[in-house]
Amino acid sequence: MARLNLLLVLILLVCALLVVASNHRARKVFTELEAGQKRMRDLDVEWGQLQLEQSTLAAHVRVAAVARAKLGMKPPAPGQIISVDANPGK
Repeated sequence: MARLNLLLVLILLVCALLVVASNHRARKVFTELEAGQKRMRDLDVEWGQLQLEQSTLAAHVRVAAVARAKLGMKPPAPGQIISVDANPGK
């Protein structure tokens, strides 16, 4: 009977240690998940900021202003505009 009790105590100790190890692994994985989700949120915010910056830089009014200021471009005179038909046979 004493051997059976000793065996049961050893099994109980092993099970308790396995539960502790399992909880530790679960917490570690959870913190990694949290870190990954934070990184995802940070990248999402950065993506939104980059899209806003791109839309600002690519705005037609800005492109036209830069073309005039830096490249000296100006709209063509009415006599310089030639209309081209894309489908002449149709």
